[in-house]
Amino acid sequence: MKEFSIGEKVRLISLPPYLKTADPMPMLRPADLLQVGDEGAILDRRPGGYWAVRFVRGGFLLDDQYLESV
Repeated sequence: MKEFSIGEKVRLISLPPYLKTADPMPMLRPADLLQVGDEGAILDRRPGGYWAVRFVRGGFLLDDQYLESV
């Protein structure tokens, strides 16, 4: 399990089957909103092992297997 710090820059290394928004009421979105290689910043850690990451196209909840430090 990877550990990131708040504000750390991360890169998307693979796409999940779908994206879950980091809103108070999360919604599922199609994975094609992001592309492999997109960079974002860690917002916080969420229950279930998810990281809230802010990308240009919005904030999403991602598992650490899809992320690497920049």
